[in-house]
Amino acid sequence: MKKIISAKENISASTLSSASPEEELLFTSLRASRWEDFYGQDHIKESLRIAIDAAKKRKEAMDHTLLYGPPGLGKTTLSHLIAKEMGSNIRMTSGTALSKVGDLAAILTNLEPFDVLFIDEIHRLPKAIEETLYPAMEDYALDIVIGKGPSAHTIRLDLPKFTLVGATTRLGLLTGPFRDRFGVVHRLDYYLPHRLAQIITKAAKKLGVPIDTDSAESISKRSRGTPRIGLKLLKRIRDYAQVKGNGKITKEMVEKALDLLKVDTMGLDDNDRRLLVMMIEKHGGGPVGISTLATSLNEDPGTIEEVIEPYLIQIGFMKRTPQGRVVTDAAKKHLK
Repeated sequence: MKKIISAKENISASTLSSASPEEELLFTSLRASRWEDFYGQDHIKESLRIAIDAAKKRKEAMDHTLLYGPPGLGKTTLSHLIAKEMGSNIRMTSGTALSKVGDLAAILTNLEPFDVLFIDEIHRLPKAIEETLYPAMEDYALDIVIGKGPSAHTIRLDLPKFTLVGATTRLGLLTGPFRDRFGVVHRLDYYLPHRLAQIITKAAKKLGVPIDTDSAESISKRSRGTPRIGLKLLKRIRDYAQVKGNGKITKEMVEKALDLLKVDTMGLDDNDRRLLVMMIEKHGGGPVGISTLATSLNEDPGTIEEVIEPYLIQIGFMKRTPQGRVVTDAAKKHLK
């Protein structure tokens, strides 16, 4: 059973599956604890604040909320802010952790009124868990089957009014009936460089690392529109500045550190370049099917679709066509 976490204390177990324990601690410490510290996604923040204020005035739980979009854009942070604004606790789990109905029942029956239940990777919930959530979300009730065979019967347990916040990178994998039960649905978009620069500057201040505006902007332009990546780069540049310099992050330090990390001016790393070069050299630039790409790169198709592809498509380096993926002329020019 997961531990309940008070949103007022701003402490949480990180859901960054790709981060090391040290990086998890870093992201947790740098997570925004107030709306004012959450930069970007302005229309989503405004919508959520209105929904929260309305729920508090009615003395009700906030509507169930679904947040979707690429990883690393702030879905977990927003769930914490929702809980803090509601003055409640947050309980965190993931779609892969809930394998049995009993796991979900244990969590739901221990919630307090207006608590927030955050489920990361909600698209990976088993069908039985999803169907158990239907009455929990609509009627705040839990139907449990007692016994087996002809003697089996169902009992209904009343649940406290709570808010389910789901996060997913693959909205299309959620069934229509499940999506329809969320009253608030928002897509998080990639961040503009000036917003990322604000996040990086704020994080550097929390870390006690001197950084100038040009350096923050330089990091932001290579962060692929994603705060999580920006913070990872900041951490590595901080290490480089402490070892190779006097600890202060300058634009020169940024350039040298990112060159060492092989992150180019467009934010492409080795995996991105390997994908694009392979498509150009082995497949004439495409079109190439996702299964062929996965086999050629020895990568999972989901990794290509969810991690590598979205940014390449966003910056116009790759296109999806009915026949498959195609490398654009802009990518060829960039790669020379």
